[in-house]
Amino acid sequence: MADEELEMERETENGGLASMDSLESRWVFQDEDEDEDADESEIENGDDEDSPPPMDMDSEDEDNAEQRLIRTRPRIDSFDVEALEIPGAQRNDLEDASVGRRITLAFLTLGVVFGDVGTSPLYTFSVIFSKAPINGNEDILGALSMVLYTLILIPLIKYVVIVLWANDDGEGGTFALYSLICRHAKVSLLPNQLSSDACISSFRLKVPSPELERSLKIKERLETSLTLKKLLLVLVLIGTSMVIADGVVTPAMSVMSAVGGLKVGVSGIKQDKVVMISVAFLVILFSVQKYGTSKFGLAVGPALLIWFCSLGGIGIYNLIKHDSSVFKAFNPVHIYYFFKRNSVKAWYSLGGCLLCATGSEAMFADLCYFSVRSVQLTFVFLVLPCLLLGYLGQAAYLMDNHDATTQAFFSSIPSGAFWPVFLIANIAALISSRAMTTATFSCIKQSTALGCFPRLKIIHTSRKFMGQIYIPVINWFLLVFALVLVCTISSINEIGNAYGIAELGVMMTTTILVTIVMLLIWQINIIIVLSFVVIFLGMELMFFSSVLQSVGDGSWIILVFATVMFLIMYIWNYGSKLKYETEVKQKLSMNLMRELGCNLGTIRAPGIGLLYNELVKGIPAIFGHFLTTLPAVHSMIIFVSIKYVPVPVVPRTERFLFRRVCPRSYHIFRCIARYGYKDVRKENQQTFEQLLIESLEKFIRREAQERSLESDGDGDSDSEDESSFSRVLIAPNGSVYSLAVPLLAEYTDTSKPISEASTSGGLRPEPPADPTVFDAEQNFEMELSFIRKAKESGVVYLLGHGDIRARKDSWFIKKLVINYFYAFLRKNCRSGTANLSVPHSHLMQVGMTYMV
Repeated sequence: MADEELEMERETENGGLASMDSLESRWVFQDEDEDEDADESEIENGDDEDSPPPMDMDSEDEDNAEQRLIRTRPRIDSFDVEALEIPGAQRNDLEDASVGRRITLAFLTLGVVFGDVGTSPLYTFSVIFSKAPINGNEDILGALSMVLYTLILIPLIKYVVIVLWANDDGEGGTFALYSLICRHAKVSLLPNQLSSDACISSFRLKVPSPELERSLKIKERLETSLTLKKLLLVLVLIGTSMVIADGVVTPAMSVMSAVGGLKVGVSGIKQDKVVMISVAFLVILFSVQKYGTSKFGLAVGPALLIWFCSLGGIGIYNLIKHDSSVFKAFNPVHIYYFFKRNSVKAWYSLGGCLLCATGSEAMFADLCYFSVRSVQLTFVFLVLPCLLLGYLGQAAYLMDNHDATTQAFFSSIPSGAFWPVFLIANIAALISSRAMTTATFSCIKQSTALGCFPRLKIIHTSRKFMGQIYIPVINWFLLVFALVLVCTISSINEIGNAYGIAELGVMMTTTILVTIVMLLIWQINIIIVLSFVVIFLGMELMFFSSVLQSVGDGSWIILVFATVMFLIMYIWNYGSKLKYETEVKQKLSMNLMRELGCNLGTIRAPGIGLLYNELVKGIPAIFGHFLTTLPAVHSMIIFVSIKYVPVPVVPRTERFLFRRVCPRSYHIFRCIARYGYKDVRKENQQTFEQLLIESLEKFIRREAQERSLESDGDGDSDSEDESSFSRVLIAPNGSVYSLAVPLLAEYTDTSKPISEASTSGGLRPEPPADPTVFDAEQNFEMELSFIRKAKESGVVYLLGHGDIRARKDSWFIKKLVINYFYAFLRKNCRSGTANLSVPHSHLMQVGMTYMV
């Protein structure tokens, strides 16, 4: 009954946000020879908040004994709450929108998500027939059949029907898939998971099944194999670098192909003028990125609607006027005939065929801006029909005009509608360029939150939709490289080949990650998983083999760019991992803290010190730097660790996790401030402090309730801990003071100020009373009073700047990477203080260098 009452009180304190999963049993692996009763006893004893935490909290059982699947009891621990699955986390509010708002969102998706795939008719047939020239109407039917089935298989079936459901609470993209996998298996290379992660993060089912056992085995294999962890990270980084490369090549391709229509409308236009106009359009395009997705989507949504209607209308016109027999292309046998007649040339043309599906990844990567349903409905009922009609109409026109392949789309436009369609095509091209640019912003923010990209300034462009962001540095970075690409490779065919390389890199990465999600999280039948892999990965590998043969034509530029982005992300992740591991190795021992005593060998000044560090366990070495550098430390110390957990959003009520680092008399706490990769870090200083103090008081109140429910109180252990510090120490400046009186006893006389807690003028008077005479309620009230008075004395932010350098005996490559590349990135990235919004008078910084 005590356990039930305790759980009910916890749910009440959390405002009903406690997850029901915390009360459910779970299926986990356990060694056959392990004593279950002993394990349960260990879990119960692990809740002693007042005892010092063990120094090796990350140790895991490496025993390889035979394992069996068992049902475990719920685990109750005020600190080791599931850090990777936030109870009561807010779902994507777009999924619960009203019908009217869903229609509005569906309208907005035209201007943000579908611009890229919507402008593919501008250049698809031109690139295909540049590789395999038309020798008869059968070639047109074969190429059209390839385009139709590529549209059906990749954008429709793969992305709209399958991949969109692999979102991470409304977030899409490669890093969203990676975070989803990290939440179900401890595969992150950064060793900052809490001790309970391995136990609680197992996927839960009500009853055992073959799929569950397979999932658990895959999970165990991923968690125990460092090689698989590195391969998974490398795969994600490759996919992300290709997304960023896509953000460069998409504007170049879309704008160049749209402006190229001038060659059809004006006879004297040359290619160099097309390049100059394209450069001007690109500058304008990237200059308006800062105005945000919502404003831009509302402004250009009508333009995209007109564009898709124009595609459908022109397609219907050409079908009626020229040749409606192109509907025979829905018979896939024409693909076989196309390859039989053209052999190698048909294989070369696959790269151009893929261009009809460009922008498919944008539907997934830009999912944070819209709901799954709005994307699906818009694509199925508007985008796909208009695209199919557009391609059918172009093919019908080419049946009568074999020599018009250079500008197939613009040549097929009726003469009276040419200039209006040309205008709307250029507007649509500018809009489509934003699709991958916004996807790039989203991926970079996710990768930054998960420790794989240097910190950059991120501007949130919408107060209503928190996922809509703008990154100035990346915006101008993409502009520069897009201009270089347009000026260097002026041929649409060569840019199209580079486009295909970038798109396929992202698509193949997504296919592999979704396969892991199917096996690990969805736990569906293995036949379905194998079918997904064989069909889509096989098709993408075939496309990839086609585009690689043209790398020497200029497409290598995009591969070099993607490689540079990959190295930046990998070096940053590698350096951050080394830095964290070094801080873990050099953390202060609990024995040293006991020797220093509750006054920590110095003077405890009134106030609260928030020591920022990255450790989630143990006492950071930088704290020893503060103790040896400063003549006094604050009467209350809170180690604040900012931890990004692989979920999109962490509610404010569940942001902070607390635990005592030392016995109560030390007044030292550890706080883990959890943020999702979609959360806004730039909080107001007063708001952050208020939330932190309220969460600390809640923790102390819950701790007091737990202790009052226990039959054997902790008074004796407290007395022992406090009496063990009954001695005299000499401060570095020669002053002598006693450690006999715990700080909590100061409040027996509340009229005395906090500053009397420790003085440098000699021994303190004998304690007026033994602290063990206070009951739990009095101790609780006194500690709350202590916290409030410390808060009134002021809050100071203690920031430790940890730097790393390679040892002299390290390999040359390691020295180069750590001492130069990583140091350059760290020096030029956004500092951690930029997100604090704290006055400089409240900041105190100490630097420390680690040799790795």
